Amino acid sequence: MIVFYPTYARRLPGEKRWRANVAGMISRPLPVKSHRRTLAVGVIKRLLDLDETQLQSKVFQRRADAFLFQRVAGERVSIMLGGRRIDAGQSDRVGHFQHAIDLDEADIDALASRPDSVTNAGGCRWLSYEAAVAADGDHADGLLPQAAAAAGWIQVIDEEGISVISDIDDTVKVTNVGNRRELLANTLLREFYAVPGMAEVYRQWQTAGTAFHYVSASPWQLANCLGGFLRDSGLPLGSMHLKLFRLKDSTPLGRLPSRKRAKRRTVEHIVADFPRRKFLLVGDSGERDPEVYAEVARRHPDRVAGVAIRQVEGKLSREKMQSRLDRLARRMPSGRWHVFSDPAELAAIATVG
Repeated sequence: MIVFYPTYARRLPGEKRWRANVAGMISRPLPVKSHRRTLAVGVIKRLLDLDETQLQSKVFQRRADAFLFQRVAGERVSIMLGGRRIDAGQSDRVGHFQHAIDLDEADIDALASRPDSVTNAGGCRWLSYEAAVAADGDHADGLLPQAAAAAGWIQVIDEEGISVISDIDDTVKVTNVGNRRELLANTLLREFYAVPGMAEVYRQWQTAGTAFHYVSASPWQLANCLGGFLRDSGLPLGSMHLKLFRLKDSTPLGRLPSRKRAKRRTVEHIVADFPRRKFLLVGDSGERDPEVYAEVARRHPDRVAGVAIRQVEGKLSREKMQSRLDRLARRMPSGRWHVFSDPAELAAIATVG
């Protein structure tokens, strides 16, 4: 089984070549009656006090399956892009792989498109590819079995323009990260649903040509589920940058938010890859987004057009939360720090600066 993660392609400075990233994970499902699966489901059942009806629900089965698998290390991956077979690297010890592919300008022009059904209309061009599979099921020489066939997408982002780097949980998707029980229930038991009004704002920005990157503490195991959520809710698709999570590293799903430093590094890597673009950073007040984004803006004052923070209930009192946000706002240039409760308030940042 192979899952490709949405990535991006960028033009190499001063050249007529583009660098596209291919990334994903290779795994195999755990046997239904395996000891590991039984143990993990048992822990989740106790944490959430689930009954048999909930355990047998389609939502729980689908989400649990996203976590209950064996990672496959040392497997070579090949993809088919525009009729060409291309090596995409080898899976590491946790089953992940990542590989950079250089493409000529002519390749990009010939292969990239704007498929509305995939990108929810507007925005950037996209490259589509699929896993190279062996007709006879043999997976030697980078060819995966037929059952592993999967498709992937690469967002082609021009050198200049506006990009949104957005959190997911409690920014565009209702998760309630501050309440551990609700976090687990919203992750495993309930259909994902969008923060009302966010899809409309993001689509307005996308129509103006904005590119999107989703940087989140959600685990990579949910990449497919989150991609479906973005499509179903009308949010623009974009590259996805999630968190490495292993069941054996913690109690099941334990504490999903990533460390502040790791998120900042990911955001700064994206900013560095596009030296001529401006960025709007969108997150929420429930975790460390305000501090992360304020630090990125301080380090890259000419690149960050603004920071927008959705105010949500958290562990701090309302007064302490306000003091925290006001303190960070004072570090930002006037007009670049936006705190909102209703997404409609973001209309004031029309077309993102």
